[in-house]
Amino acid sequence: MSKKIGVVVGSLRKEAFTKQIAEELKRVAPGSLEFENIEIGHLEMFNQDYDDKGNTPESWKAFRENLKKFDGFLFITPEYNRSFPAVIKNALDVGSRPYGQSMWNGKPSAVVSVSPGAIGGFGANHHLRQVLVFLNIPTLPAEAYIGDVMSLYDENGKLNADTEGFLKSFMASFEEWVNKF
Repeated sequence: MSKKIGVVVGSLRKEAFTKQIAEELKRVAPGSLEFENIEIGHLEMFNQDYDDKGNTPESWKAFRENLKKFDGFLFITPEYNRSFPAVIKNALDVGSRPYGQSMWNGKPSAVVSVSPGAIGGFGANHHLRQVLVFLNIPTLPAEAYIGDVMSLYDENGKLNADTEGFLKSFMASFEEWVNKF
């Protein structure tokens, strides 16, 4: 039986490296995982007053409803100023409310950070993991830092074999992780 995985990409830039890596991850993943990108850029910034006063934005309602169908989540994040982008934090906040009704709760996940820098988004990866732990989103212990991302593709846009092998191994571990839940 296949597992439906929601893919959350933390960059809104059209040609984002995180989007490219997300596509590579989906391509090399085991066939038992079915992927769907989750759009997060349209969500109004989280404000508890909206829910408290009965003015919940329609985008939040649809987003929360959409999260219900997923068996797990794959977060691919860039690093902005040594942390993950606000658009991911906003999506996590929106999906975790109203209090006690988190759509993320108990669903397995994995984090991949992507950066043109040498340390592969280490800060973003760890900051995101802290939030996921608090929200009870069990996160694959294996870590994936994709650094120097601009050098990983050849002139024809093909990912190098070493990186492809790493991503394939990571996704096999993710499949095992998801199946534990």
